[in-house]
Amino acid sequence: MTAWRRVGLGAARTAVTLLAVSLVSFLLVALLPGDLALLILADSATPERLASLRAELGLDQPLWQRYLTWMSNVLHGDLGRGIHSGEATLDVILSRLPVTIELILLTQVVALGLAIPLGIWSAYRRGSAVDHTTLAACLALLSTPAFVLALGMIYVFALQLQWLPATGYVSLSEGVWENLQSMAMPVLSLALIEVPIYLRLLRSEMVATLQQNFIALARGMGLPTWRILFENALRPSSLNLITVVGINMGRLMGGAIIIESMFALPGVGQLLVESIYQQEYLVTQGIVLFVAVAFIGINLLTDVVYALVDPRLLRDAEA
Repeated sequence: MTAWRRVGLGAARTAVTLLAVSLVSFLLVALLPGDLALLILADSATPERLASLRAELGLDQPLWQRYLTWMSNVLHGDLGRGIHSGEATLDVILSRLPVTIELILLTQVVALGLAIPLGIWSAYRRGSAVDHTTLAACLALLSTPAFVLALGMIYVFALQLQWLPATGYVSLSEGVWENLQSMAMPVLSLALIEVPIYLRLLRSEMVATLQQNFIALARGMGLPTWRILFENALRPSSLNLITVVGINMGRLMGGAIIIESMFALPGVGQLLVESIYQQEYLVTQGIVLFVAVAFIGINLLTDVVYALVDPRLLRDAEA
């Protein structure tokens, strides 16, 4: 199979996935029980407002026609408008997106910063007390939900020690240190759940890599241990890790809802919760679609990075 054919098949699969995601996002609101216009307007409903909203949403049209109209608008960058706020859904999402992106990136940096050295050391000292202690700690963290860690941190660092603010967000423009203080507990709450996943995966791959002939050759050449571990063994052991990191970044786009709500972070997750409470169903629909598309895009980017780290994939594709 040529590289171009593989690219074509990948693009076709992505197109089918995006079509399915758009259909599910549309049906999420279109199939709500009852009169959608009445659900949105609730107590403020009047015959005139109901008729106007039904016409605006195309509720008098067949379902397939409403879907095609909605998709046409989406392809032109129109995810609809909030019924109560009147703001464009895409503009609201983009205004909240930097907070969520910062949360995701800091979470991955902290998680990888802890998992990579610990995973390498655990693999190098396999079977030692350090290895057993590390694996036991991983098991404990994997068994602990992120919101439980968050509650524990709030109690210790915010209420008892008063080192960090319990809730709220400070943007980077207002101060780097203040921003990091406001993000410390949310990031750690998510990162400590990611660390065991990355650490166990990297340790497993490193154990196998350290038994390879090229590692024995490097040792025979007298290379220092740190260089063997970080330069010779880490790269071939990190391929599956890259895939998992990419998947988790996409998952965190929609999976940080609880943490954003607990710490009052004005991100996309918090926006989703607000839209549900405020019965802004069209905004909810747009957020679901946006997060799903972002997840697919991150997975595609992960495949590209994977191929750059391991050029053999490109050579195999061209063979």
